[in-house]
Amino acid sequence: MYRTHTCGELTAKNKGEVTLSGWVHKRRDLGGVIFVDLRDRYGITQVVFHPDKVSNFSVVEGLKYEYIIKVTGKVVKRGKKSMNKELPTGEIEVMAKEIEVLSQAKPMPFEIFDAHKQEEDEDLRLKYRFLEIRREKLKNTLLFRARMLKVIRDFMDSHNFVELATPILTVSSPEGARDFLVPSRLHPGKFYALPQAPQQYKQLLMVGGMDRYYQIAPCMRDEDPRADRSPGEFYQLDTETSFLTSDEFFELMEPLFVELTEFAGKKIKEQPFPRVPYKEIMETYGSDRPDLRYDLKIKDASEWAKQTGFKVFNEAKFVRALTIPDGAKFTRKEIDDEFTDVAKRAHAKGLAWMKFVEGKFDGTIVKFFSEQELKSLQGLLSPEEGSIVFFSAGDWSVSCTSLGAVRSLAAKKLNLADKDLIAWAWVVDFPMYEKREENGEISTKGGPASGWDFGHNPFSMPKGGKEALDGKDPLEILADQYDIIANGLEISSGAVRNKDPEIMYKAFKIAGYDKKAVDAKFGHMIKAFEYGAPPHCGFAPGIERLVMLLTNEDNIRNVVPFPKNQKAEEPMMGSPSDVSIEQLKELSIKLDL
Repeated sequence: MYRTHTCGELTAKNKGEVTLSGWVHKRRDLGGVIFVDLRDRYGITQVVFHPDKVSNFSVVEGLKYEYIIKVTGKVVKRGKKSMNKELPTGEIEVMAKEIEVLSQAKPMPFEIFDAHKQEEDEDLRLKYRFLEIRREKLKNTLLFRARMLKVIRDFMDSHNFVELATPILTVSSPEGARDFLVPSRLHPGKFYALPQAPQQYKQLLMVGGMDRYYQIAPCMRDEDPRADRSPGEFYQLDTETSFLTSDEFFELMEPLFVELTEFAGKKIKEQPFPRVPYKEIMETYGSDRPDLRYDLKIKDASEWAKQTGFKVFNEAKFVRALTIPDGAKFTRKEIDDEFTDVAKRAHAKGLAWMKFVEGKFDGTIVKFFSEQELKSLQGLLSPEEGSIVFFSAGDWSVSCTSLGAVRSLAAKKLNLADKDLIAWAWVVDFPMYEKREENGEISTKGGPASGWDFGHNPFSMPKGGKEALDGKDPLEILADQYDIIANGLEISSGAVRNKDPEIMYKAFKIAGYDKKAVDAKFGHMIKAFEYGAPPHCGFAPGIERLVMLLTNEDNIRNVVPFPKNQKAEEPMMGSPSDVSIEQLKELSIKLDL
């Protein structure tokens, strides 16, 4: 028997002999008596080795950091002076009588537990990720993730959802990201695709009568990595329901996020969750996934700007203003090097600003405005003493998003976000289409374009149905689509699905797909819908983003057991890797690099 108890569960109530197994966390030699802090997943227990009580005491003398040992001994209560209140097991220790080394350990490539030495090169940590998992923070995050998944499954089961698996080897489909392709040995020249999401399968399950489906689904997309996006693979709570409107779906699923918030020991800013149209949230916060824990709102100053003599403002299509209380403390260097930089990265040409101190505006652009114009601006914005006002001039999109980036940076610098608060919200009424520029880039600016592209999920129902597709400018068509957001993260997208073949053909036609192309890619779905499809809707919250949100992590790699690095490589296993010529021949593949 390797153990009778774990290192985190022992108390003075434990009687008789116990056997523990774990890692040598610390070893201290105090005049011949050796103390070892023994660690396992559950905690730490102090073990005492007396030379006259352990027959193979020489083994104890040879113990090193991170050796794995098995110890048998008796639980005894410590004296009051030697109790360790920092440990749950600090009132006891184990007096050892037997020891066995189960596994030796080489010197560590980096310190595992020294709090001052945990900023090693990320690739080094990822190469030895199996060692980093021993660290308390990462270990606890992974354990939290496991418990969170149980909360999710219990909730879904209690609300009549059935967990069903969908295929991993499927068909390539234009769903917004590059597919990972898998060559078929049995069908030379043909390829499977790894699923970007089980989107089509879950809709087909609705046609099959499985009115409430879910799974913790693996999704594979060939995308560039970001702090909140894993390159290659991630997991989501894939969910679909029949016979619900979007409002009914919100009411069904909102309690899950309430339960997860409480499970994490956090507070919710507002219940029921606000439901904010896309246009409103962009114009108010400069992002479709803003952090709503703090109340910094953008105001439209376009009408005021057009009446001024400042050419940069009066010739712009939109001018927006963001007032930051207590922002007058920002230095000129901060404004030029940091705030202007984030605005430009959001495609602004620059970032104008004024400070409001001693009851009046001050700054380099103030000279371009008359006293009456500045007085009108003060009436429009009502700035507090010690505020700074940032301005963005440009088209609709840039005037919003550039100040959204400035808003986020200001909140970070002023520490405005409460880490114990979660501000959930639903974003609704997304545009059905975006313009596709001739260079292939997506834009909502308008102007010359070669066609339209879906702004969100291509299988979404347009609000107003076929009549909206027939009679409206594509930029004015809204989709019955929604996101759930929290604290600056998009947790999930979702939609009421398009189940009508006629509407689907029309929707794809606007995006440049003729009937033949739709049938080639989605003929199986069209055929299924012709046999009777219930109204259905769903979403797919990202598991990793949920863990990030609930544990206050700012990088998705910190919540994944074995993540890829920023180059989409896994240093530990060495993927992606070369394969043999023989393997390629089996798949009828010849490399041409």
